[in-house]
Amino acid sequence: MSDANVKADANAVPQSGAANGSAKLQFDVPFFNMQAIFGSFAEQGATRAQANFAKVRATSEEVTAALCDACSTNAKRAADYGIKLIEISHINTTSTLDFVSQLADARSFADLVNLSTAHSRKTFEATSAQNRELWDLAQKVAIETAEPIKQGFNRVMRSAA
Repeated sequence: MSDANVKADANAVPQSGAANGSAKLQFDVPFFNMQAIFGSFAEQGATRAQANFAKVRATSEEVTAALCDACSTNAKRAADYGIKLIEISHINTTSTLDFVSQLADARSFADLVNLSTAHSRKTFEATSAQNRELWDLAQKVAIETAEPIKQGFNRVMRSAA
């Protein structure tokens, strides 16, 4: 049996009843229910998208809460730092005014030199202590500000993994 003997039009029906042989043949091809085939894929994709959206939303809320905590802590500690600067400024101003008052009462050049030396030593020691105190306060601000962010991101990363 050759290919010439096979009837190609066995399942074909002419679209129009033209007798001149120019009729187009319409083949009976079973239509697949595309909705049934791809519908389950779409449902799975939509379900996954909704689940991922919920995860992203929860993660976003956690990160936002962590950033709010960090900003709140930062504002409190920055206020503490500012208050400490004002206290230090007051202490230094009072010390300087006391020194000027003592200089006004000095009776000799030797008194001026002694007062200046004592005041310089006192000022150097006070400034060193103040700088240490400000440095410790600045570190505390940085650590306490970063801690909520660090904890929030660690929670997010653990839940994402």
